[in-house]
Amino acid sequence: MEQETDFIPNLPEGPLNIYRKQATFEWKKLKLVFDKPEVLKLKLKVWRTLESDILFHSSDTTLSVDEQKRLAMLQLIKYIQYRFYTDGVANNNYRKKTRTMMTLNEAMAALKLNMSVKFALGVSLFANAILTLGTERHLPLYEAAWCGEILSCIALTEVGHGSNTKRTRTTATYDPSTQEFVIHTPDFQAAKCWVGNLGKTCTYALLFAQLCTADGTCHGLHGFVTPVRDPTTLLPYPGIILGDLGEKNGLNGIDNGFIIFQQYRIPRESLLNRLSDVTVDGDYETTFTSPEQQLGAALETLSAARVGIMAEGTNACCSAVAIAVRYAAVRKQFGSTSDGTEFPIIEYQLHVSLLDSSCSVSSFYSVGARNLKVQLIRYRKNQCIFSNLLNDVNKLYNIRILSLNITMSLRKEQTEGVSEQASGLGDLRNNFDASVTYEGDNNVLVQQTSNWLLRQWNKVREGEEVASPYNTADFLSNAADILKKKFTGRDLQDVINHNFILNSYQWLICWLLQETHRRLCFSQEKGEDNFTARNNAQVFRARTLSLAYAENIALMYFWRRCISQSLDSAVQTVLVKLYTLYGLWCLDKHLTLLYQGGYATGSNLADLVKEGILQMCSQLKSEAVAVADSLAPPDFVLNSVIGKSDG
Repeated sequence: MEQETDFIPNLPEGPLNIYRKQATFEWKKLKLVFDKPEVLKLKLKVWRTLESDILFHSSDTTLSVDEQKRLAMLQLIKYIQYRFYTDGVANNNYRKKTRTMMTLNEAMAALKLNMSVKFALGVSLFANAILTLGTERHLPLYEAAWCGEILSCIALTEVGHGSNTKRTRTTATYDPSTQEFVIHTPDFQAAKCWVGNLGKTCTYALLFAQLCTADGTCHGLHGFVTPVRDPTTLLPYPGIILGDLGEKNGLNGIDNGFIIFQQYRIPRESLLNRLSDVTVDGDYETTFTSPEQQLGAALETLSAARVGIMAEGTNACCSAVAIAVRYAAVRKQFGSTSDGTEFPIIEYQLHVSLLDSSCSVSSFYSVGARNLKVQLIRYRKNQCIFSNLLNDVNKLYNIRILSLNITMSLRKEQTEGVSEQASGLGDLRNNFDASVTYEGDNNVLVQQTSNWLLRQWNKVREGEEVASPYNTADFLSNAADILKKKFTGRDLQDVINHNFILNSYQWLICWLLQETHRRLCFSQEKGEDNFTARNNAQVFRARTLSLAYAENIALMYFWRRCISQSLDSAVQTVLVKLYTLYGLWCLDKHLTLLYQGGYATGSNLADLVKEGILQMCSQLKSEAVAVADSLAPPDFVLNSVIGKSDG
């Protein structure tokens, strides 16, 4: 059945019509592949509302850093006052409520990323942590956050430790004589640092510190809701030293700061105590058996942030593609005719190959983001946090690694675009660059993924079945047969199809697992411990394995969408072309490994993959503007002088 598309605004007439008329599909129908109707309707409502408010219009000049921070705070206050997140939404079931929250965040991020990040850190992540880790005594803070009465920050990273959260050194020592926790920063290396919202504006911190009892026992990392500023004066409380870190390359509306605690006291009730608690007398009680389990539970609540970053990356990539494609369709340079006629630069093979690959990447991320949001909502709804939290943690690797793939690819895609500031691409790149480290450094995330995959490989070697979260690695159970396969194709049709891409990726992942495991065994035979062996297996092996696995997840999600029976046939055709281009484009980067492992000999594989890429680019050239239209937000949100929808 055809979905209703009348609510989507029509695009204005203009020079882009030349290419829009060449498209074989209706762009509005493709837009509903990337966003469900109810999701898109809510985004459009938010954008229309904020467009009518001058506070959310972009300045013609670059504002000072302090003015950017002030403006982001004013926008956040006004956004909360609009009450898009109504009481009716809050009373919905978990799935609808969470989907609405994520949609609102995406709408904000596409328009004003500073405001979106400020809201995520200061309201939604803070509130989610209270619901997940806190109890009834913390609900007033939850309600105050959603009403805009308080603003929080997430104080986890320290000067000396970021990814290695287990080694963070801020302490919270319980004093039974006063029924208080004493928060202390032992030295500068233990100062909480780079904390968004902390520099100037927040009044509370969701503080993660090592909980110690009076007997000197450290029970691991726990969360504490900690007041840090007087809400009237915004001055820090006695016992706290904090400050703003100043100007950054991007996201200057976020006041990143540092904080040092000097024997600072907070009530016992500040501990988020759903999973672990300290009695009035100072006895530690927990549902877990080790600090490692407690650590995983404490940090799991922040996993939604990585999915949020994925959504931000998708917004940035889609906007960048819309700007680049539209500009390429109207920008004319050179020509082959004697009358001086010049061609749009989209007609040149070199340029269209970059644009079409970017269109396919953005399309993949949009579909992948939608799938992972659904999975995260199901995961959170169904998890039993007391007993199954650590059993479910494997599912989070799939969520993390696809968002990682988006993050790393986006940096390349954006920096290859047009560099003029007025195009909007400069802000997109600068504002998104920080995401490669916050909420989990990419190089750490890839190691988490390869470690998990190696555990599955050990199961295969021991004859066990692999039952992976969301079935993303079940094929490893057939690794022996997969590794026997060879590429025997001789014709272009042998590579521009789903089976070739699927078989090639499964072989590649199995071979990389085999080689990474072989390298680890070799290192251990030389006497290296596990830590050193894993460290020495990252470059060319484990890291490449993780990225190939991420690409395969993206391909898997997109193909499921391609074969959906509800799709319009013309939309399905263009989706399959985008799938094929992305698959071949990724495999082209791995040709060396495919030859090195013996998957192919001779030049056929390389020749056909490259020929396939060029053919897909040629076929998608006439579709590129319509694909970009389906990915693009309204002009007010896109905010680019060269990416306007009228051409």
